[in-house]
Amino acid sequence: MVILTLLAMLAVMVLLAFFRSSIWGWLLAMVVFVFIIAIQSKLSADLFQVAIILLVLVIAVLGVPSLRRRLVSSQILKIFRKTLPHISQTEQEALDAGTVWWDGDLFSGHPDWRKLLNYPKPTLSAAEQSFLDNETETLCAMLDDWDITHVRQDLPPQVWQYIKDNGFFGMIIPKEYGGLEFSALAHSAVVAKLASRSITASVTVMVPNSLGPAELLMHYGTSKQKEKYLRGLAQGKEVPCFALTGPFAGSDAGSIPDYGIVCYGEFNGQSNVLGMRVTWEKRYITLAPVATLIGLAFKLYDPDGLLGGQTKRGITLALIPADTPGVQVGRRHFPLNSAFQNGPISGQGVFIPMEYIIGGMDRIGQGWRMLMECLAAGRSISLPACATGGVKLAARTCGAYSRVRKQFKLPIGKFEGVEEALARIGGNAYLMDAARALTAAAVDMGEKPSVISAIVKYHCTERARTVVNDAMDVHGGKGICLGPSNYLGRSHQQNPIAITVEGANILTRSLLIFGQGAIRSHPYVLKEIQAAQDSDTQRALLNFDAALLGHMSLSLSNAMRACLFGFTGGLGLSVPAGEKTRRYYRQLTRFSAAFALAADVSMLVLGGNLKRSEKISARLGDVLSQLYLCSATLKRFEDDGRPADDLPLLHWAIQDALYRIQIAFDGVLHNFPCRLSALLLRALIFPRGKYLTPPSDKLGHQVSVLLQQPGAARDRLTAGMYLPDDESDAVGALDAALHSTLQCEPLQAKVDAAHKAGQVTALGESMRIAETHQKGFINAEEAQLLERDYVLRRKAIMVDDFAPEQLVAAPSNLSDSER
Repeated sequence: MVILTLLAMLAVMVLLAFFRSSIWGWLLAMVVFVFIIAIQSKLSADLFQVAIILLVLVIAVLGVPSLRRRLVSSQILKIFRKTLPHISQTEQEALDAGTVWWDGDLFSGHPDWRKLLNYPKPTLSAAEQSFLDNETETLCAMLDDWDITHVRQDLPPQVWQYIKDNGFFGMIIPKEYGGLEFSALAHSAVVAKLASRSITASVTVMVPNSLGPAELLMHYGTSKQKEKYLRGLAQGKEVPCFALTGPFAGSDAGSIPDYGIVCYGEFNGQSNVLGMRVTWEKRYITLAPVATLIGLAFKLYDPDGLLGGQTKRGITLALIPADTPGVQVGRRHFPLNSAFQNGPISGQGVFIPMEYIIGGMDRIGQGWRMLMECLAAGRSISLPACATGGVKLAARTCGAYSRVRKQFKLPIGKFEGVEEALARIGGNAYLMDAARALTAAAVDMGEKPSVISAIVKYHCTERARTVVNDAMDVHGGKGICLGPSNYLGRSHQQNPIAITVEGANILTRSLLIFGQGAIRSHPYVLKEIQAAQDSDTQRALLNFDAALLGHMSLSLSNAMRACLFGFTGGLGLSVPAGEKTRRYYRQLTRFSAAFALAADVSMLVLGGNLKRSEKISARLGDVLSQLYLCSATLKRFEDDGRPADDLPLLHWAIQDALYRIQIAFDGVLHNFPCRLSALLLRALIFPRGKYLTPPSDKLGHQVSVLLQQPGAARDRLTAGMYLPDDESDAVGALDAALHSTLQCEPLQAKVDAAHKAGQVTALGESMRIAETHQKGFINAEEAQLLERDYVLRRKAIMVDDFAPEQLVAAPSNLSDSER
């Protein structure tokens, strides 16, 4: 009897797990459940009849649409309308902006992995690859980051000119306007390569191709505006900036106090011109000190009714030439010793004509939506690329330095403490580059993934901080002494810039990722909200009923899937083939179902308070983020042809992310306000307890070894970074030193053996090599190799020193020839 009952209960779970799209699946499960109770409890005939009658009533109410709407959905709709938190206009526009892509699959609890893997492999065109290999390579070779950040606090004039002349400012602009019309993937690849050489250069190139005048004009500009400005922007004749942030409106950009008043005024010698007097105060504006064209966000008011309609017209965007009378470009900010041009900009009652509004008068009041739509794409590309480029540099140099640098007669990479840091560096680099490429590819497929853009912005910049900190620890004193030989110090200093801009990371994690995703990416929540806001009563009820029914079915299905797959580890799931990856797809499917369940319970129990439960929201966002990062990592492994050499990187990245998911879920459950709900969720999500562990020491050792020796896996991991072949360059010398060290190890062993035996007595290494050669233990060619190896290793580990006057930056009044 017990076995029969257990089998019947398992059948209920399977029905609920797999009949997610139909009410009849879970109504059938209810019938089975009643029979289980009847058999187990040995109900009398009368009680059994009562149970059947009640079950029939439930089926009638829920299964007959007209009865369900009248008795159930209408009542829930009333409650839903009362408890629905107020959504401001800016919040609504943010929700409406962008598209739902793979995040929708993850939110459903039923990710279609084959759909993900069938997306085209991210690939550059021949022209884009040529630009990366030639123009971008040349630009990188022109960059001396110490000269840029310490001596000049700016790019050299020849670099500025090269950037303008070769179309770096016009990568996203269509060819018809003189631009390069590159893909998002190419834009990302260029920024990443530049970031591996100079953050100043990467930011300078990144900003005109991200959220700013060019992108806004392409999407919303009038034909006249496009003709007037895009060609100049593409050719570098115009230098753009976009002014959004001000002293009293940072992350809450929708509260900008800057305003414009519709009025008549004089412009270019003409009187009685319809326009606006705009007053603004902005700060942190990249390229503002050198900009010729200013994009500006402000709130427009029409107190005299010159436009007709409302007085408050909403956030509006305009393009203003920097030489317009009244525009005040302030002095430069100095963000953490970075030399990219950044500063405040303001204006008091600056009169501009209506034709300066981006998109013309039809776009008045649509500025916030325009910004959100562009940000959804732009944030997906630039900052993740910048972070990934720096991480590739850290991975390449840390691996080489750990093999070249010796202490206690051993390469420091053989010490387990250093191995731990190297494993984090390698695993994070692999995962970040996968997320960068997949997200850029999504943009190229026409998506504007607003939730995913927040995920990659947050996690790429945060993981970059972790990687750079680890890299600094590995390099020790080499990392903390600034100078031409230091390739990490500026990255360590300037990493917080990326963490702060385009949505501070603290708020991105606690408010945006899950807060926006719970509404935007969920299969039914947005439909329920839209139905609740519909003034047509009958249509609202029909749409709400359909969404509610689907939502309930999905939630029950995910509850059973989470529990069932938590027990089995996902056994029985149909997932993509692959002996080494099958278990990961199963675990991710399990956690996707658990996440969807936890999200639904959180919204049901906390309601409007979820918006203020930022720590719960942040942890749920962590789960969603790790699910996406794992998806990107698996996609990369498949696209690369499942190279066996990359398996340590794949395993480390996925196992680390799965463990983070487990921690995030545990944090949600431990802190969930309703303890009964928390206990129920814990039983469903962790039916076997928390059994996942972080990557093992053995796996970390494998990743560490991979970073410390030349090979295809190391080259794939750092592909796309700038790697100078000049041994006078610090990075070039270090890479050459790695190859030399490995080549000379057998020869060095001969020298060490002769010294240990007392046959060679010289104390200094260079003299010891000479004596070993002189006594015939090595030949002339071998001695030459060892001498070169000594020179390269010495250059790799040495740091810079300066005369006092060299540590004073060049005065700003010096000409370029004097600097």
